[in-house]
Amino acid sequence: MIKLIGAALILFAGTIIGFQQAARFADRPRQLRQLAHALQRLETEIGYGHTPLPEALERTASATPEPLAAIFRRAAAGVWETESFSFRDSWEQAIKQQWDMTAMKKNEQSVLIRLGSTLGISDKEDQLKHIHLALLQLKSEEDAAREDQGRYEKMWKSLGLLIAVLVVILMV
Repeated sequence: MIKLIGAALILFAGTIIGFQQAARFADRPRQLRQLAHALQRLETEIGYGHTPLPEALERTASATPEPLAAIFRRAAAGVWETESFSFRDSWEQAIKQQWDMTAMKKNEQSVLIRLGSTLGISDKEDQLKHIHLALLQLKSEEDAAREDQGRYEKMWKSLGLLIAVLVVILMV
């Protein structure tokens, strides 16, 4: 009886682990799309609203779903609260602190960090060009994420269950 309950728990745990890994592959393209919309919103705030950068970040955060909103909110707070930080330092720190909450990879992180190094130190047109470049790079990452999702999502769902079955067979 105890072996049967243990086997059921192992099957359940293996299946859950597989589904969690598959969910990360499904979350990445969605979060990349949300990030692109957030950067477009930031582009609009800077280009047409002539909004100061910290305020534009706060407005963008309010229109962006979590966990991405936290990145924009933290970057804005870093600029408002500490005068010793440059925008670049505040932006990079916000990205690094919140990155583990996202399903995105290092490539997207480096795109955002590069973008932060140009925001706040150049004129409006240059900032808009860099945002547009980041959007293009994120679009290519989103396409790659969709391919990964199609390739690996089903695999992880099946793999979690199959590994759990293997463990149960080895136990018996």
